[in-house]
Amino acid sequence: MGRFIFGIIGIIIGSLMVIKTEWFLRFFGKIEWAEQHLGLDGGTSLFYKLLGIAAIILSFMLMTGMLESIFEKVFSTGNI
Repeated sequence: MGRFIFGIIGIIIGSLMVIKTEWFLRFFGKIEWAEQHLGLDGGTSLFYKLLGIAAIILSFMLMTGMLESIFEKVFSTGNI
């Protein structure tokens, strides 16, 4: 039950990051690394949008249990 609640919260936050990018830009400011590496003038906006999309994808993976299986395979000590 908890993973569905956290998943929905993650989807909402990710959607807000994609839809309301300008608000995040005004509230948190520009990210110099993103400005240098992700574009000439809109690198930070692109970074916030990509971060929001990643949050949505990871939230869906959490809700379906795919994230747990990936963590088990990556961090397991036994043979798979």
